[in-house]
Amino acid sequence: MKIICAQNELASNLSLVSRAVPSRPTHPVLANVLLTADVETQQVQLTAFDLSVGIRTSFEAQVEEAGAITLPAKLLNDIVSKLPEGEIIIDDKGVATGQESSEKSASATLTSTSGQYYQVRGMDASDYPELPAITSGQSINLPAEALIEGLRGTLFAASSDETKQILTGVHVKILKDSLEFASTDGHRLAVVETELPEKTSQENAEEENETEEFEVTIPARALRELERMVAALKEPKSLTLNFDQSQIIFEIGQQSLTSRKLEGQYPNYRQLLPRQFANHVTVERKKLLSALERIAILADQKNHIVKCTFDNDAQEVYLSVDAADVGSGRESMSAQISSDEPREIAFNVRYLMDGLKVFNTSEIQILLNKANMPVVLTPLGELKMTYLVMPVQLR
Repeated sequence: MKIICAQNELASNLSLVSRAVPSRPTHPVLANVLLTADVETQQVQLTAFDLSVGIRTSFEAQVEEAGAITLPAKLLNDIVSKLPEGEIIIDDKGVATGQESSEKSASATLTSTSGQYYQVRGMDASDYPELPAITSGQSINLPAEALIEGLRGTLFAASSDETKQILTGVHVKILKDSLEFASTDGHRLAVVETELPEKTSQENAEEENETEEFEVTIPARALRELERMVAALKEPKSLTLNFDQSQIIFEIGQQSLTSRKLEGQYPNYRQLLPRQFANHVTVERKKLLSALERIAILADQKNHIVKCTFDNDAQEVYLSVDAADVGSGRESMSAQISSDEPREIAFNVRYLMDGLKVFNTSEIQILLNKANMPVVLTPLGELKMTYLVMPVQLR
């Protein structure tokens, strides 16, 4: 293999795929990135795969000799990122690892137009596992803007507890004219609804008449990488979702992300949302978030709990925390409160802050009933998001 490519192109694409390289690979070759060069298309393809999430990207280059090789991802990324701008020549030369080793190895030289020269040892491309392919699945076109909106409003609430595997993902429901995203860790629930453009809805209906609705739970880690990939694009574009019984592949231009689906039944989260509320509070989002960030300094010293009091007579919201042996704090702000009597309720301050950070409106509404019942936060604007938080019982 021999290619000539731009340093910035190689560096940016290496940085992208390296996010799928495992920190603790179960096999040495998984610490590498697979480089494949094609003479006919004059394209270089980079692939990284941790056996769960795979990222593949390609870019234009001058390919003089076709071939493939795997090279250490971190080492290669560090070298290329520090080389000066300009052209880089990558020349692949196969070498043996030794008579006693059954594994294949290879090396590649990197030469820049400024005179820098590096040789990097890797492994043969045949040792690298193939990314799962979808041959008989289905395909759906999705607008990138709607996807980003849904992921931004739900990824933060997914569980990090691997023993609750199904909750470590985001549940995506694709309907005829809308998308619905949901995530929960058992203490909070985030649901975002985004409308599909009319053109996209019609195209999907025509392409898959037999499937009006599709639901899938995708690992949050894979979706975080997808969010970064889409957000890095200069202009919002559509992407294609391909899926079968076990795998999902997102395709965005010359980039793709492969992930397994999470198995199991996702909770019926719609049943968790209260239908009626006795108390309604409207408050400025930034003021509430700023107050919570200040009072969290003390709340984090003990148990992360902040007590909220909603005073209907004074039309004020009071935040307070009492951290024994450290100190106490109190914040207040004006609000529009509709309640029969003052309501006092406690929350994990981090849960409240997480939700307020993803809202993009100037005002939010807090809907609540009794102190031991779920509380719902919603932004007052175009974003159709529902954020449910379970209160903390005070002793």
